Amino acid sequence: MIENYLKQTTFTDFEDFKANYKLIIPDDFNFAYDVVDGWAAKEPQRRALLWTNDQGACRSITFGELKEISDRTAGYFSSLGIGKGDMVMAILKRRVEFWFTIIALHKIGAVIIPATHLLTQKDIVYRANAATIKAIVCDGDELIMDHVNAAMPQSPSVEHLISIGPLIPEGWGDFQQGIESATPFERPAEPTKNSDPIIVSFTSGTTGDPKMVVLDSVYPLGHIVTAKYWQNLHPNSLHLTIADTGWLKAVWGKLYGQWLVGASVFVYDHEKFTPSAILEVLSKHRVTSLCAPPTIFRFLIREDMSRYDLSALEWCTIAGEALNPEVYNRFYQLTGIKLREGYGQSETTLSVFTSPWVEPKPGSMGLPSPHYEMELLTSDGRPAEAGEQGQIVIRYDKNYPAGLFKGYYRNQQLTGEAMSEGIYYTGDLAWKDEDGYFWFVGRADDVIKSSGYRIGPFEVESALMTHPAVVECAITGVPDEIRGQVVKATVVLAKEYKEQAGEGLAQELQDHVKQVTAPYKYPRVIEFVEELPKTISGKIRRVEIRARDRR
Repeated sequence: MIENYLKQTTFTDFEDFKANYKLIIPDDFNFAYDVVDGWAAKEPQRRALLWTNDQGACRSITFGELKEISDRTAGYFSSLGIGKGDMVMAILKRRVEFWFTIIALHKIGAVIIPATHLLTQKDIVYRANAATIKAIVCDGDELIMDHVNAAMPQSPSVEHLISIGPLIPEGWGDFQQGIESATPFERPAEPTKNSDPIIVSFTSGTTGDPKMVVLDSVYPLGHIVTAKYWQNLHPNSLHLTIADTGWLKAVWGKLYGQWLVGASVFVYDHEKFTPSAILEVLSKHRVTSLCAPPTIFRFLIREDMSRYDLSALEWCTIAGEALNPEVYNRFYQLTGIKLREGYGQSETTLSVFTSPWVEPKPGSMGLPSPHYEMELLTSDGRPAEAGEQGQIVIRYDKNYPAGLFKGYYRNQQLTGEAMSEGIYYTGDLAWKDEDGYFWFVGRADDVIKSSGYRIGPFEVESALMTHPAVVECAITGVPDEIRGQVVKATVVLAKEYKEQAGEGLAQELQDHVKQVTAPYKYPRVIEFVEELPKTISGKIRRVEIRARDRR
């Protein structure tokens, strides 16, 4: 399948990849028809999805079956008047109906808004009005539906509420009954254009109201790199990305690139994360590839991994937070697999990563993807030299890459601030070493300026996290008359250390940071707390900590 979209699919080394990776973008590309239905026509018995849950249920779905079910789902949605350009919010956790829904909406030309089940009434009202949402499809969980129902009086654009079950409240459509009785669906005469939006994703809003990221019809092609050249997938792969479908990480690892490669997507639908259960399903179902945040791997290596047969596991990738060398080394000792990092945003696809051709450097994001024209720019606008911090930017003045977002929906001001003169400014700072590897520093707004030094919170947090007392932490700057700012650590302690909270433990943590990283970066102020302020996606709201400190 990917040979339809790449001029060259195999490469000898990273230099070959960098020089010869060229994407072919057809007119009127539609992932649902061109890839899903394409596989159904070519190899209808090829497995697309292996879904299982924590209750022991298991369901294998071929591309032939997926075409048939998504057609019926599209027919049901069309019968409700959902058409091209309509906004549909999906709150579907890891339920198998998510894949039927998103493929059906692509076929119709409607726009999916993935949403987490953690949304409250206020969150739903905001999203419904900000995006003029026409329909909501959600898991038949009582709490979710209570929040949705409570939001409806303030959400006038919403015309349809659809439940996949088990509960079907009065006034709600029955998804299962709807697709069973749907009239045959026919492909619309008007094709989707490459510039048409297919996803609007709400960011998690660490500094204010969530922004609406617009992704167009060719966005899926940007994930060929994600699946083929980062996750190292092939047609016989069974890949698990641990992510809820409410976040874009789901389409990074549970949909687009994986099916472009022809791999099978593995889904473990669970309500509560249990490390032993993850290891059990990896072993039982012979999963070959795993992608998860470093936190997941921190939990996995604490288990007795010798009890599980992980011989099928070939490749593991990580993204989202700091990876400390202890986790990397321990996982390598236990499995023989090197964890390979990657970086991207809601606004992009994978843009920096550790490919199969290069040696991982634990803590580094890897090398810039040839899919994007990337560089680091200093605050005065010049390219950063080795060892020098700069903002990660993507140039699109010569060629607009598939996967780069089209702007923030209904917000020209924010779009103009992020995208100007052919450059997208990510707002993230990094530095590169002599080998060209990128090392994440932090958000530009989060960088601390102390006594002439620029200190990124990410590296101090990474150092603190290697101490056994620290469960999680947030690094911020607090005003200081002499230094301008000093580094402050807000720390959540492990259960066995909570009684030790005080000056003695604070001194121990400060000394620890001095040993792990450059001494000038150590936190001069340490505050012990029970929990950190976070967004609904789990990202730390440093802006809230700074505001509280100012008060």
